[in-house]
Amino acid sequence: MRTVMFDSDSEHEQVVFCQDGRSGLKAIIAVYSTALGPALGGTRFYPYESEEAALADVLALSRGMAYKSALAGLDLGGGKAVIIGDPAQDKSEALLRAYGAFVASLGGRYITACDVGTFPADMDLVARECAHVTGRSVEFGGAGDSSILTAFGVLQGLFAAAEHRWGGPALYGRRVGVEGVGKVGSRLVDLLAENGAAIVVSDVDTEALARVQAKHPDVEVAASRAELIAADLDVYAPCGLGGVLTPEIVDSLSAAVVCGAANNQLADDGVAKQLHDRGILYVPDYSVNSGGLVQVADEIGGFSFARAEARVRGVRDTARRIFELADERAVPPVTAADLLAEQRMREVGAVRSLRARLATPVGGVR
Repeated sequence: MRTVMFDSDSEHEQVVFCQDGRSGLKAIIAVYSTALGPALGGTRFYPYESEEAALADVLALSRGMAYKSALAGLDLGGGKAVIIGDPAQDKSEALLRAYGAFVASLGGRYITACDVGTFPADMDLVARECAHVTGRSVEFGGAGDSSILTAFGVLQGLFAAAEHRWGGPALYGRRVGVEGVGKVGSRLVDLLAENGAAIVVSDVDTEALARVQAKHPDVEVAASRAELIAADLDVYAPCGLGGVLTPEIVDSLSAAVVCGAANNQLADDGVAKQLHDRGILYVPDYSVNSGGLVQVADEIGGFSFARAEARVRGVRDTARRIFELADERAVPPVTAADLLAEQRMREVGAVRSLRARLATPVGGVR
């Protein structure tokens, strides 16, 4: 294990490179911030083309988790982990348990959960070596599938965006393009259908598309991502991997609102301003896709679906606050969301520091 600790001028507090030759494990754990509490974030199992690509992803994802936790009102920091490999071929009990041993070595600074390529059953194996695990199977006291509340949170963000853009929260008749119909995207399609939206979907996984069509025959399937982007849409909902909002894509979008579940949707820092300049209302991904985080965080103290769902309903109010601040300061919503998250990390983090100082004996007397 190779650990890199960062000074106070750096963004990340700690990055851990994990390797175990016997199990084949190659992983990176990134702790962005523990200002609000232990860093909670999922484990992504993905066949990165290089360690550099994996590092770039985990650094961006862990930062996003810190801001996501802050906006969700959780007393948790931000972290993330990536396992380099093909989960269909490389995942094994030994590898997952070896990964659990590395998580345990951090002593609770990082709490792991599910992400792309990992599932509650995987977390059950990780938990056999480590106590700092959430997102576990129901039979082991966990909350189960976190995609349920992730999709529900995106729906709350869509309600707020519709209200801000069109004067009311109704999605009935609005044409929504959902890119990526995996665990979260397919559940979002369910919710959109319940609310009367006209839905267009795309995915590279033809089996995922077939499942959606079998359940919702009225859903239109775009032949490609390019066709979906070019379609006449009211809302574009990216629900796959990140980096999809490139300058070229934004130039060609017809949608008035962008709101989806994918992490790190903006390909570069200039895209937020480009969306703003084009009059497209972008709902920052980390402000609306926090439902899964809320669900697994609630599991830590003994899971209650009703309690977690009630907190996720707050995504709608958070989005409203973001839009109000963005309008007040004439800045893109992502800038406003950053300001709100950083304010909470700064102010509540200071209280946590005060508590730590008060708990420390001074001169042997408390």
